[in-house]
Order: sequence, then structure tokens, then C-alpha cells
Amino acid sequence: MKRFALGALLMFFLDPQSGRRRRSLIGERLSGLVRRFGRGSQEQIRSIASEPARSAQGVEQPHGEEEPQRDDATLAHKVESEIFRNREFPKGQININAQEGVVVLRGQVERPELIKDLEDRTRKVQGVRDVENLLHLPDTPAPMHQ
Repeated sequence: MKRFALGALLMFFLDPQSGRRRRSLIGERLSGLVRRFGRGSQEQIRSIASEPARSAQGVEQPHGEEEPQRDDATLAHKVESEIFRNREFPKGQININAQEGVVVLRGQVERPELIKDLEDRTRKVQGVRDVENLLHLPDTPAPMHQ
């Protein structure tokens, strides 16, 4: 019985009319499986390898907890991208710095309501602990650093 099965298998793949196509098809399918298995394995290995580092950094957190403290430069860039989404705000006239989660807004704005609006928008950015608002209107002195 085993000889019969082996003979049938050989005839299936060595058939002069269709054997080449069948061998090619099987080869393509096997190489596809190897690629998929290899790709999946690499992703799993990377995921498993990075797991201890993510846990140590506090990246994994229970649902609803606050995001870990950002470094100051990243926080300043995040605030800039959030508040300057609105084209109404004068991007080139406002300087944003952060130190230990406290964001300092400096510069000149054209309308008094923008001062409060910029401060409020800054406070809403995740990671901001406090805002020091040193914005001022044209022809008024800049507030002093507190």
C-alpha cells in the first residue's frame, strides 16, 4: 500500500504534461508559508524581547491611568502641535518651554482673549502639570518670570 501511494505521488509530480506546473505551484505555496511563518516569528520574538523593557518603563498601564511623565522637550513639542493646530494662533510669535511638566508660554499676541485661550488649551494637553503664562499684548511690557 505504501508503495502504491509513493508511486502515485511520484507520477503526480513527475507527469510530463502537468508535473512542472504542479511542482512550481507546490514550491510557491511552501515558500509563502515559510515567509509567513518567518515574518510572524520575527514579530513575536520582537514583541517578547521588548516586553520587559516596556514593563520597566511603565508603558503598560491599567486602563484609565495617566500617561507616564514625558521628557520636557517632548512635552513642549506636544503642546506646540496641540495649540497650533488652530491657525488663528500666531505660531512664530510664541515660545513654548517645559521644565518638569511646567509649561512656560512667552510671546506677544494680538488679542487679549488669545492669552487665556492659549493657556487653557495648554492645560488640557496630557502631561502638563502647570502653565506659566508670560504672554502679553503689543505695546505692553512682558510679564516677569515668577
